[in-house]
Amino acid sequence: MKHVEIISGGSLPNIPWQDKPEQLGKIPLWRYTENPVIDRNPLPGVARIFNSAVLPYEDGFIGVFRGEQINGIPYIYLGRSKDGIHWEYEPDKIKFVDEKGEDFAPVYAYDPRLVEIEGVYYIIWCGDFYGASIGMAKTTDFKTFTRIENPFIPFNRNAVLFPRKINGNFALLSRPSDSGHTPFGDVFLSESPDMTYWGKHRHVMGKGFEWWESVKVGSGAAPIETSEGWLLFYHGVSGTCNGFVYSMGGAILDIDNPSIVKYRCETFLLTPEEWYEERGFVPNVIFPCAALTDKDTGRVAVYYGAADSYVGLAFTYMDEIVDYIKNNSVVTSADTEIGIR
Repeated sequence: MKHVEIISGGSLPNIPWQDKPEQLGKIPLWRYTENPVIDRNPLPGVARIFNSAVLPYEDGFIGVFRGEQINGIPYIYLGRSKDGIHWEYEPDKIKFVDEKGEDFAPVYAYDPRLVEIEGVYYIIWCGDFYGASIGMAKTTDFKTFTRIENPFIPFNRNAVLFPRKINGNFALLSRPSDSGHTPFGDVFLSESPDMTYWGKHRHVMGKGFEWWESVKVGSGAAPIETSEGWLLFYHGVSGTCNGFVYSMGGAILDIDNPSIVKYRCETFLLTPEEWYEERGFVPNVIFPCAALTDKDTGRVAVYYGAADSYVGLAFTYMDEIVDYIKNNSVVTSADTEIGIR
């Protein structure tokens, strides 16, 4: 098995971790046995937390969490943890301001991602821009959260930034959609020199021929830079007689031109099997939103939303998951082309 170097992120000796079980199937990704790490009613006024993002910060971890309020409206809450498993939350929703420092609250906000680029932390979410689209804010201290320009007009979801500039520009994955629970969706790449004006849009990948991702796909955790390319944990959706099923997939994008898919795993990496994934507000959902890595050990910890009700945690080694994706890769011409027509 070839060694895969983790380039983005450094040493993280306190990464959440549980050793591989002796009885593990073909796929080298295993669940934390104490899942879910976030249960229902996690703080007053919030019924459920799920589809949330985490990063190392100071001597522990910090997270932005999709909190489904008891009135049913989603918003973003801030949380801190010493071990990445047990969390303490700010009691109030994140207070967003505009460039002048005046209150600028989203109508709603859900499925946040959190990415650090050159010392600035960016929060990306889906919110209302006279229709569902992408909202963004930045912070350097997790005290002041300043909203920046919405990158796209409606309709768009599932956006996440790359953790560094590529060819001098910020890079963003997203999935154009419609106003409902879209029965379609491909992942696209966009670039910006300044986080204000976005262009050079390129197609990255669409739904797969395999049944587990035959309806739509969407980006998940922030791409991880490795010696083999950008590792992307994403979600794929299948349609059944009982509704959609969301599973976790894996792909590796070209390091210099990430609209090109080098490898794309034909099997899911994780699919709903446990009670907290199969039963909940929206059953049969695994929705990856964040991943932590430790460069020294090759450990990877993936956070995912489960059944729109809980947060789960899964583990792998970088060498093993990249090897599995490469050895089980099936790509199409739409994956491997530059993504412009």
